[in-house]
Amino acid sequence: MSLLVKPCNFCDRPVAKGSGTMLAKNDGTVLWFCSSKCKKNMLDLKRDPRKLKWTKKYVKGGIRKK
Repeated sequence: MSLLVKPCNFCDRPVAKGSGTMLAKNDGTVLWFCSSKCKKNMLDLKRDPRKLKWTKKYVKGGIRKK
């Protein structure tokens, strides 16, 4: 029995098998969300996860450019 663990597309936390939300877009991309909080922040509010302290993608001191 394997556990399907995907990272959340917004906060980068793991989404275990049987939990979270999967969204399939018209262009064929699949988005995984661990909670409705992440889904609303990404799709409805269009926020950048690098600017929010509660996400794992947060960058202290501002967003760095490559």
